[in-house]
Amino acid sequence: MSTEHEPSPASLLDAASSVTSALRVVTKYWATIVACVIFCGGAAIFYTKGITKVYQASTMLELDPHAAQPLGEKEGGGLDIGAGVYWDTREYYETEYKIMTSDRVMRAVVRDLGLTTDMDFLGLVVRPSTPVAEDTAVDALRGRVTVEPVKNSRLLHVLVDDVDPKRAARLADAISNAFIDQNLQEAISATSDAVTWLNGQVDHIKQDLDQNENALHKFKQENDLPSTSINEASNMLRLEMQELNTALTTTRTKKEELSARYAELSKVADDNPDQLAASELLANAYLASLRGQYQEATKERDILLASGKLENHPLVREANQRVEDTRKTLLAEVKNIKGAVERDLAIIVRQEAGESRLFETARRQAVDLNMKEIEYHRLDRSRDQNEKLFGLLLSRMKEADVARMMKVNNIRIVDGAAVPKGPIRPRPLINLGIGVLSGLLLGVALSWGREQMDRSLKTPEDVEEKLGVTFLGLLPEFAEEKEKGVAGKPRSPRRRRPESSTLPPELVVHEAPLSGVAEAARSIRTNLMFMNPDRPYKRLLVSSAAPSEGKTTVACSIAIALAQGGQRVCIVDCDLRRPRLHRIFDRAGEAGVTNVIVGDATVDEVAKPTMIQNLWSVPAGPTPPNPADLLHSDRFKKFLSDLSDRFDRVVIDSPPVVPVTDSAIISTLVDGTVFVVRAFATSRHMSRQGLRTLRDVDSPVVGVVLNAVNLSRREYNYSYQYYYHREGYAAETPTESEPENDGSSMRPPPTAPN
Repeated sequence: MSTEHEPSPASLLDAASSVTSALRVVTKYWATIVACVIFCGGAAIFYTKGITKVYQASTMLELDPHAAQPLGEKEGGGLDIGAGVYWDTREYYETEYKIMTSDRVMRAVVRDLGLTTDMDFLGLVVRPSTPVAEDTAVDALRGRVTVEPVKNSRLLHVLVDDVDPKRAARLADAISNAFIDQNLQEAISATSDAVTWLNGQVDHIKQDLDQNENALHKFKQENDLPSTSINEASNMLRLEMQELNTALTTTRTKKEELSARYAELSKVADDNPDQLAASELLANAYLASLRGQYQEATKERDILLASGKLENHPLVREANQRVEDTRKTLLAEVKNIKGAVERDLAIIVRQEAGESRLFETARRQAVDLNMKEIEYHRLDRSRDQNEKLFGLLLSRMKEADVARMMKVNNIRIVDGAAVPKGPIRPRPLINLGIGVLSGLLLGVALSWGREQMDRSLKTPEDVEEKLGVTFLGLLPEFAEEKEKGVAGKPRSPRRRRPESSTLPPELVVHEAPLSGVAEAARSIRTNLMFMNPDRPYKRLLVSSAAPSEGKTTVACSIAIALAQGGQRVCIVDCDLRRPRLHRIFDRAGEAGVTNVIVGDATVDEVAKPTMIQNLWSVPAGPTPPNPADLLHSDRFKKFLSDLSDRFDRVVIDSPPVVPVTDSAIISTLVDGTVFVVRAFATSRHMSRQGLRTLRDVDSPVVGVVLNAVNLSRREYNYSYQYYYHREGYAAETPTESEPENDGSSMRPPPTAPN
């Protein structure tokens, strides 16, 4: 079976994701959607209650685009005048619909029913001192009229809306009757005009017809044409020309024959008359006998000479005398024949000339007749057209006169208007449905708009999909006290701290090791350790895109979690512009990073242990005027190298990436950078810009930590809340013999520094 049109798993996953996103938006802003539905539904109800009831009356009409023919349909083309004008069906109906609501029809109804003084119709409470303008009443009436054609038929409904059902029926009938009367008057007026016009045209065509007949008769007399038809004379002349052409062709053929015969006879020589054409010999037996005598005498002489007798021999002389006599006789006969042929040729030439003259004369007569025939046909055609037009106009004039007297109309009322039993407006259920649907659409649109306008990152899915980086973990939000909800019920706690605590909130992982915050920090620690077990991140930079993202809190939490795992950890405050670690670890005024860089102190002097086991801290020291230059120096690089030699892990707190370049400089000197994003606060654009800044300097970005996450929000499902809200989900505090189940026992021991 073909799978060409089967959806791919990726497309199904995208569709499911889109549906899930839409359901999430609806669930998140359900209160807004419900409020919009209630508001719009209530507005629809109030609107429906405030509308005056409107009734609708209907009159059914039939429109026939082809008016009835009282005298029956006529065959042929001809003119179609008055009520019989042919209209294109569609254009005809559209035109009639417009005429039905025209000023002329509306004014007739206003005058007939006296609507200019009808206060109820005009919607006036107090009768004015002067009648309302007719145009006002016409506009009011037109606004209540609707023409509704019945599909696939010649019927239509005239619908009139009014607050009074009886008046609505009366107006519908009045409009229909006014329209029918107006159409009938137009038809009668058009027919009367047609009769008047036809009468004038009949007289005019009659005069033209008389002139055509007189002109045709005069043309025949002047050109001596037969009274019957010019076609007969043309046929006679054509036959005559055919006979003359045949005779001329015969004469010319005979002339050529005689010329050829005369030429052949002229070729006969006096000394040898024996060279005669065979046709002459066959045609003249006497000539053939003379030729035979001549040939016989010549033969006898040749025999005598051949026998040895000489020219003076008596027999030879006698033979020569016979040859000469027969030759003369033959030549004389040839001459006679030649003279006869010459005389016949002269006769044929004269005959040819005569026949040619006769043919040319007939041809000129034919040309003249053709010219006369053209003029004759033109006159005859004009007479024939005027004769037909005269008969047609006379017939149409009589028909139009009969139609005018019969008053034929092509519009009629099929059903009169009945008094409506119920209103058509308002429609409560439909209005309520529209209101509820509008409220639903408005609520969904507002919810979707709010969701689209909120560009902040909220969930781990947002981090991985929108930023394209690894999600390391999240730190829940904490408050100084439990927030009270509705009816005094406590809400789900955020980062819960002991009420009697005097430590800074950044040390909550140390202060409450079994809390959800501590568990979240240990989860981040576990991810960092197992992401690259062969080459662990000894130098770890913690930064963010903008201020107030919680970098210091995340750095302290990661450092404490690493220290709790048994590693020697040093947390360094490299935020030389707005340092905070000196307050957290109570080292205000002590030497720090800047003192080491300028050479006023050593690493051992500034790196001091904290109250937390396995955790050392290095404050920022005095605030310098040029933090970026100090961080870019070789002494700072040596400072980090010395710390790496002394500790298993070095966690560096730094300023935000976007406003200043300090973090970008430090990120090139560390093994990995942890990027902090404050949930529901940091925008996607700001986060992308910060990550782009780090990638531009080839910084090894390890992943993103979501900070200050409110797990009570709808974006986080039950699993997140169960995992992080249940503080210390272990049954009791672990003893020394039962180590804390934070995943540290599963990790290999830290390697020695390189």
